[in-house]
Amino acid sequence: MYLIGQLAKHCGVSSDTLRFYEKNGLLVPAGRSDSGYRLYSEDDLSRIHFILRAKAVGLSLDEIRELLDIRLEASQHSCAEVKAITQAKLDEVDRKMAELSRIRHALKKINDACCGHVDDDASHCSILEALGDDESQTGQQNEERCCSGRASCPEH
Repeated sequence: MYLIGQLAKHCGVSSDTLRFYEKNGLLVPAGRSDSGYRLYSEDDLSRIHFILRAKAVGLSLDEIRELLDIRLEASQHSCAEVKAITQAKLDEVDRKMAELSRIRHALKKINDACCGHVDDDASHCSILEALGDDESQTGQQNEERCCSGRASCPEH
């Protein structure tokens, strides 16, 4: 049996992390010592490693809890149920990556349109203009202007 500090050290987490997992229903101490200290078993150690690996692949606490519940009664569940959880997470990651790609493209476009010279004040900055333009302005127009095409910009 492990005390909370021993288990935490063995798993490379803090005691507060273990208390957090307990509070969120991911971990239940195997028992308590005569003096009231939480006691954890080898099964709890295995459970913490499972939680940490699940977190490392991006699963949420709710998803981890669901997988732990399935794991407890694995013979009453199918692999398809488990796969559905990870497939949903994979779909979510793909959506987020697509959104981040769109954001990166838009940000790069306005960033590349600005000459970024230290000597130019920001009153004619194409980035500020692009962000302030109404929806009728196209990214193409913003891309083509640098510092509003001012003569002081060496690129014009």
